[in-house]
Amino acid sequence: MHISELDTPALLVDVDVMERNLVRAAEYAREHNLRLRPHTKTHKIPALGRRQLELGAAGLTVAKVGEAEVMAASGTPDLLVAYPIVGARKLQRLMALAARVHITVAVDNICTALQVSQLAQLAGQRVGILAEVDVGLGRVGVTPDQAAGLAVELARLPGLEFEGIAFYPGHIKKMDEAGEAELARVNQVLAGVLDSVRRAGLEPRVVSGGSTPALYSSHLVAGMNEIRPGTYIFNDKNTVVASACEWQDCAASVLCTVVSTAVKDQIVVDGGSKTFSSDRLGGGDGIGFGRIVEAPGAVFTKMNEEHGYIDVRNAERRFNIGETVRIIPNHVCAAVNLHEQIYGIRGEEVVETWKVEGRGKLQ
Repeated sequence: MHISELDTPALLVDVDVMERNLVRAAEYAREHNLRLRPHTKTHKIPALGRRQLELGAAGLTVAKVGEAEVMAASGTPDLLVAYPIVGARKLQRLMALAARVHITVAVDNICTALQVSQLAQLAGQRVGILAEVDVGLGRVGVTPDQAAGLAVELARLPGLEFEGIAFYPGHIKKMDEAGEAELARVNQVLAGVLDSVRRAGLEPRVVSGGSTPALYSSHLVAGMNEIRPGTYIFNDKNTVVASACEWQDCAASVLCTVVSTAVKDQIVVDGGSKTFSSDRLGGGDGIGFGRIVEAPGAVFTKMNEEHGYIDVRNAERRFNIGETVRIIPNHVCAAVNLHEQIYGIRGEEVVETWKVEGRGKLQ
């Protein structure tokens, strides 16, 4: 099928660019003896998780139990739930899944850990557990000086196997001079955490961290032995602004149709917040909701639910009603979650269609 036969808006992925992204990360991980457990929040598709495993990933990462249930179909031997799982209903589902695949969870408090321990015992399962430490993002995780105490408490709980430490350097948005300095600070913080945990008599077999912006600097964090990048499979405008990739590394774009040119110096396309999400650009000038591939000088200024407003005053070309444009979204993870399927393309031909099976799995 030619892409001109697709109805719009349609989420496209250049399969050759995607493969190049996957291979590069897998080779980097091997070169630096890093365990790759990619986060599937970006693609949400078991077939793509399977491809990551084929290229050497040791397992996969998810945020929600629903995502874990979907990603089990990838054939992964190992799933990390890198999100606080609270509540008996969710944990019962997770324990049922643990009968099929090794499950590890990250926690930052003993209350959650006790729930996991109790449900694991009732289900007759043994679940891996990581102590979550905050290294600067200020979202979840104990302070570094609390890490050893939490680790000791986790190691004592029945039904759990203490595996190590988890952290997420999500506050590092760009590997510029400031980002490099912050990564060096994270390295020092983590060294202190690992030293305190070892002095408490525990050996953290897994030290899990990493992100897409800092992906290719992961080897500079001496204690980390596992990385969990997610966005790298497709990349997006945020990743480019973070200097973590180039435009030619962006595999995903949304194909939209121009539906109006009524307002001077503006076109309207058939994709709005229900197509792209309303996420602002995470860095740079913060302007716009995506990059117009055919006219980078155009600015995607605002959105309604179904309308995308594009300022074409500085566009490199004119657009007519009925023409299509490709737009690289600011945040591809949120965009994927809004689409029922992804069309894999090679050149102008559709060569794959993937159902986004993890779409809307929020529980």
